[in-house]
Amino acid sequence: MKPRAQKLTLILVGLALLGLAVMLVLSAFEENLVFFHTPSEVKARNVPLEKTIRIGGLVEQGSVQREDDSTRLRFSVTDNESSLTVNYSGILPDLFREGQGVVVEGKLHDDGSFIASRVFARHDETYMPPEAAEALKRAHDAATGDNQ
Repeated sequence: MKPRAQKLTLILVGLALLGLAVMLVLSAFEENLVFFHTPSEVKARNVPLEKTIRIGGLVEQGSVQREDDSTRLRFSVTDNESSLTVNYSGILPDLFREGQGVVVEGKLHDDGSFIASRVFARHDETYMPPEAAEALKRAHDAATGDNQ
């Protein structure tokens, strides 16, 4: 093989390996990507059942139901427009309570409930994830007819 052909072959193999590496990195990134949704968005569109997502909003008043002698509980997350039932088994953050902001991470079950693997509560009285704050503002504006 001529030196020029060897260089060309080496460059093509290098580009193919680089393309494969980029493809693997993007694939791994996509698998670890977690999208944020509000309860209204979950009800309005088809959210994949086997994909890990985050749901944010407020813990609905009167919705927390704990099982006796267990760490399992059920509660509803609302954006003041729609509610979504969340099932969780584990220890809750200290700041978790009804009426407070929460983000839950997990998977949507085929019966419409959400099976949470992690629960994040607000850090202080002024913190709320920007996506959740915007969704609550949109829901409030729609309910009051205020579109400013």
